[in-house]
Amino acid sequence: MATDTYAVVEVGGNQHRVSEGDFILVDRMPDKEGAKVALRPLMLRGKDVVLDAKGLEKVKVEATVRGHERGEKIRVFKFKPKRGYKRTSGHRQELTRLEVTKITGGATAAKPAAKKADDKPAAEAKTAAKPAAAKPAAKKPVAAKKPAAEDKE
Repeated sequence: MATDTYAVVEVGGNQHRVSEGDFILVDRMPDKEGAKVALRPLMLRGKDVVLDAKGLEKVKVEATVRGHERGEKIRVFKFKPKRGYKRTSGHRQELTRLEVTKITGGATAAKPAAKKADDKPAAEAKTAAKPAAAKPAAKKPVAAKKPAAEDKE
């Protein structure tokens, strides 16, 4: 495929735009370093754009686990004024570095064009089969309500 080929993949609930040779950081994966993993493609952009489910079944995005890392430390500080309450805590996210090694697959342009040609007669048949539009029925006038009886004293 061309060098400008890229894919949008889903890893750990997040979407990433990747090309062959790219490195991405994702949430920690259970795979060992050096293991090959398959990523779920959501879109492929090459000569054509592949978005439909049938076309994406043919697309394969492979990556290799290059290492496990920890992200930067995030400081969390809680403070309530005039009460002497201060708490500091931190968090470091566990991450996995992936290298995208191969993007293969894609759809040919001939199949969608043939499908569109088949759809035209069906669309024309649908419009011809519709009955002539009937006028909506006239609404009956609503009878006026009698005024409420007033209490006599």
